[in-house]
Amino acid sequence: MILIRYILRAHVAPFVFGTSVIMSLFLVQYIMRWVDQLASKGLDLATIGEFLVLNLSWIVVLAIPIGVLFSTVMAFGGMSAAHETTVMKSSGMGLFQMMLPVFVVSLGLWGFTFWYTDNVLPDTNLRLSGMMRDIQRAKPTFAVESGQFTTHIEGYTILARNVDTSGVMTGVTIYDGSRADRRTIVSADTGRMMFSPSSTRLVVQLFRGEIHQSMPQQPNDYRVITFDRHQIVLPADQLFFQSTDVSGSSRSDREMSIADMQEIVDRAQTEERRVQHEFDSLLVEQQRTLSRPARIDSSAITSEQQRIQQALLGVSSIRSNLESLSFRRESEHVMANTYLVEIYKKYAIPFACVIFVLVGAPLGMIVKGGSFGTSAIISLGFYILYWISLIGGEKLADRNILDPGIAIWSGNILIGAIGIFVAYKVNYEVTPIAVLRQWFAKRRNA
Repeated sequence: MILIRYILRAHVAPFVFGTSVIMSLFLVQYIMRWVDQLASKGLDLATIGEFLVLNLSWIVVLAIPIGVLFSTVMAFGGMSAAHETTVMKSSGMGLFQMMLPVFVVSLGLWGFTFWYTDNVLPDTNLRLSGMMRDIQRAKPTFAVESGQFTTHIEGYTILARNVDTSGVMTGVTIYDGSRADRRTIVSADTGRMMFSPSSTRLVVQLFRGEIHQSMPQQPNDYRVITFDRHQIVLPADQLFFQSTDVSGSSRSDREMSIADMQEIVDRAQTEERRVQHEFDSLLVEQQRTLSRPARIDSSAITSEQQRIQQALLGVSSIRSNLESLSFRRESEHVMANTYLVEIYKKYAIPFACVIFVLVGAPLGMIVKGGSFGTSAIISLGFYILYWISLIGGEKLADRNILDPGIAIWSGNILIGAIGIFVAYKVNYEVTPIAVLRQWFAKRRNA
């Protein structure tokens, strides 16, 4: 029991450190892509903090498995470098016994990560996608540029022939299309623009100009108003960040739980089978029709050319129906595969916590990687291998080249096979291949 606590305690600090570093790296990389948006949209600290927390929600799912790998390599490497594993082996404790408590904890992490991925992550992804749209829609740096039409405010178009460095506009024209029953065009020699203190209104002060108003329903009613000074107040709420309610929004595959996606998969597969049955029935029916002798009404068809034309029209109609059914079948198959890929990812990525223990412990003992550098290099190498397998498998599944289950689990299978091979060699000090060779040699000699 003391050894078990000692082994687990050796994993705690590296796991926390490794997971934190990976999360920080992912977050910094993501922030670099959004730094311009975050800095230029006038967001308050609470909004930026919420944006970062929502991003950490999907990052933690990726960081926990790699944190497990890093901590396993570092802990077992450190114990091996200090010859502690040698002492444990001499007392009759093999590698698999040393790995057992870590396996139990990794199963717990797998369960937690899977629960989090299926129950929490879809909602946070939905909220994040809505927040990203809100940030992109906000335009607090709104400004009128010389000689360009500005349409940021819905229903209004603003044109200034010239804008000097102090913000004074010359040759201003404002087209007001906010009301369907009236069209208004305001022109002025000069003008100035500013936001109200609450930043909810855009105040435009105009000097020396005219207002032209027309009524589409009353063509003869046309008004012209001259002014020396005129003020227009425009709505500016849409220019600033506003959080929208996403509870009723449609969800993408990464914003759904397994149960929701499974319903779509079942419906798509049922429709695919129905279309396939309809396709087969139509094909068999047409084959039977073609195999029967043709009956031609000579009174209706008077020439060979008409008979050929009728046959070509029939074949074209059959081909069109078959191609339509084939397209629908393929569309349903692609939809089912798309959601199956996401379902399998919710299982496969959390299960990497267990797989990385299997490969990390023996590798740590072999290379004695108790240092940060060695552990980081090994973890990075297997991380790259795993994600190449996962991303490659996802692409192959999306193109219907591989079954989604095999494609998504290929990374776990590959890393798991490497882990079993290395763990067997470290535990028994002989490779599985050598054992198989000895077995075959005994069989031949017998």
